[in-house]
Amino acid sequence: QFHKDGFLVLEQFFSAEECDNMRRQIQRIVAEMEVPPHCRTAFSTREEEQLQAQGSSDYFLTSGDKIRFFFEKGVLDEKGNFLIPKEKSVSKIGHALHAYDPVFKQITHSPKVQELGRKLGLEKPVVVQSMYIFKSLLAVTPHQDATFLHTEPLGRILGFWIALEDATQENGCLWFIPGSHTNGITRRMVRAASGASTCVEFVGSEPAYDDKQFIPLPISKGGLILIHGEVVHKSELNSSGSSRHAFTFHVMEAKGTTWSKENWLQPTPELPFPSLYT
Repeated sequence: QFHKDGFLVLEQFFSAEECDNMRRQIQRIVAEMEVPPHCRTAFSTREEEQLQAQGSSDYFLTSGDKIRFFFEKGVLDEKGNFLIPKEKSVSKIGHALHAYDPVFKQITHSPKVQELGRKLGLEKPVVVQSMYIFKSLLAVTPHQDATFLHTEPLGRILGFWIALEDATQENGCLWFIPGSHTNGITRRMVRAASGASTCVEFVGSEPAYDDKQFIPLPISKGGLILIHGEVVHKSELNSSGSSRHAFTFHVMEAKGTTWSKENWLQPTPELPFPSLYT
């Protein structure tokens, strides 16, 4: 099913207790959050705003081996002070929770995740990034993860998306185009040449996707969605008034694979990509 569709829904993969542990841990992390004003970066999903907000920001570009905070738009004043409670201001936390936080490290490397990797035939999987997504409001435009995490050959990136609350059509569940992982990619986000006005740029064009081709994937708390690196997916606005928390991480099959030096995310001496199998 996964190879046919490019995604797979596994309900009740994690227990309610495991989900609650992750939510409690993120509450602790947010409560202790101290973000320098110059690092307060609004997180956006629109291309121009991505280039402006993330591309001009070293904070984003060097977040691969750190735990960093990205904010909703309009939650900070021009001095970088919070206009709303800070726990409602965060859009996502990334990109190395899997490496530096004990709760998220345990989930990422849990025996059932490792067993799933083996069932999928992964021989040398490494974890490249992780994110906690709050999904308080914004829609996420149609995209392929391989646009941002490029490998040679393609087909080596796999996303694990864990619902920490029920994800419904009302609160912004994921939507997919089944089978769209077989068409390659037409666009990449790459590091810009030194001296450019932004740190990253998009190369290639974004095709126009037919809205009718997308199917919604509502999933219950504790469910896991496996996401092929080239499958087209999106999420709509969260119009429910309630949150839709998720923890997600990406794995690369490292055997016979080259990680692009042009990717925004790069392994570092402090944090080489850790093996999924421990």
